[in-house]
Amino acid sequence: MSKITVTFIHADGSEQQVETEQNVTVLQLAHELGLEMEGACEGNMACSTCHVIVEDKDFERLPAACEDEEEMLDLAVGLTATSRLGCQVLLTSELDGIRLFLPKATRNMMGF
Repeated sequence: MSKITVTFIHADGSEQQVETEQNVTVLQLAHELGLEMEGACEGNMACSTCHVIVEDKDFERLPAACEDEEEMLDLAVGLTATSRLGCQVLLTSELDGIRLFLPKATRNMMGF
């Protein structure tokens, strides 16, 4: 299985392009890289602290968010039309080259 490229755009505008194995979530990759993505619920879709903003052109390549993800996204700071939870975005070959913006802030209302 070949690797795919993912670019994270940090809150300060700097870009970090990485290669990763397929079939990991954005949250898992961010934790492997030591990025500032909390994931307070450990990927159980019970918070919005892994909120990422997908670049417009890449958003169309993602499977639609389920209703539970949409509800959690409503709690995210800086929600946009292309917001997703990093724990729900599985990086596959179809998403090679995806660009993800890390928001300036997150909200942890769950007390984790």
